[in-house]
Amino acid sequence: MESRDGVGFGRSVATLVVAAVVVCAAAQQAKGVLAPLAAALFIIGVVWPAQRWLQSRMPKLAALAITILFTTTICLAFASLAAWAFGRVGQFLVADAARYQAFYEQAVAWLDNHGVEIAGLWAEHFNVGWLLRAMQYVTGRANSLLSFWLIALVYVTLGLLEVDDIRRRIEALENREAAHVLLEGSRATAAKLRRYMLVRTQMSALTGVFVGAFAGISGLQFAIEWGAIAFTLNYIPFLGPFVATLFPTLLAMTQFDSWQSVVIVFVCLNVIQFVIGSYIEPRFAGSVLSISPLAVLFATLFWTFLWGLFGTFIGVPIALAALSFCGQHPSSRWIADLLGGPSQNKTR
Repeated sequence: MESRDGVGFGRSVATLVVAAVVVCAAAQQAKGVLAPLAAALFIIGVVWPAQRWLQSRMPKLAALAITILFTTTICLAFASLAAWAFGRVGQFLVADAARYQAFYEQAVAWLDNHGVEIAGLWAEHFNVGWLLRAMQYVTGRANSLLSFWLIALVYVTLGLLEVDDIRRRIEALENREAAHVLLEGSRATAAKLRRYMLVRTQMSALTGVFVGAFAGISGLQFAIEWGAIAFTLNYIPFLGPFVATLFPTLLAMTQFDSWQSVVIVFVCLNVIQFVIGSYIEPRFAGSVLSISPLAVLFATLFWTFLWGLFGTFIGVPIALAALSFCGQHPSSRWIADLLGGPSQNKTR
């Protein structure tokens, strides 16, 4: 009997792995449709309480118009802030590209003198032309991003109109177990997404304030811009804070005369990110958002690989949703217990 159970479990795991590979391949091929849908579901989960409160006090279409207008305004403000900050810093980098090229060539020569000859290969590709091509690529992505968010906005509009109808259809399902998993999983997911965005926004604002203040005190150029960049990039776990500390450090290399000052800038920025991300944020999030750091990193990298820049933002919310649904059924609850982090296990 024990061997049969082992064989059955092995087959179940193999089937699950094959199904996951097929689903991931389909998600990558259909990212033009599925990525805007994922963005819309995320937005619906966050704004639905506001929509429900409004439509209890006014006609449904009027409430929908207010919700869509408010959501669009927030998204445009966020995008405008990021574009302004990156644009200001990017213009400076392009204008000062020759200086960075000379600095990089000096670093390459120093490495060559110490036996690191492979650096010479990098020097052949790191030049002003490469930087300009990178900037042109980023600019060219603007049109595709616009179409992406237009499709997502259509999904959000239609989805908000059908939330109540879909809930009633699920409640009417004959399979009560499936109805329970869908309803409770959706409620838990929406609650976690709202909590995730609230905590992430608070911590991003705190990070931006401290990074901007430190840049201003240390005399680093573009202090306000670095604060805005830290704020926007903090929505990306692991990768965002790293980039938000790397770029100001690169600027400090050409602005300050001593390497000690550069090291101080790098260390202080990382201390800010570490204290807020590893000490303050977990105490604000609590056990509701408890998730294994390994799962967070994997979700971020995995969905970045599948869907690019948007996948970097949506990876953790997708992981939270998956764990929420896994926790609603006994056969999959072990996944939520395994990847949900120690706090989640204690609260059961």
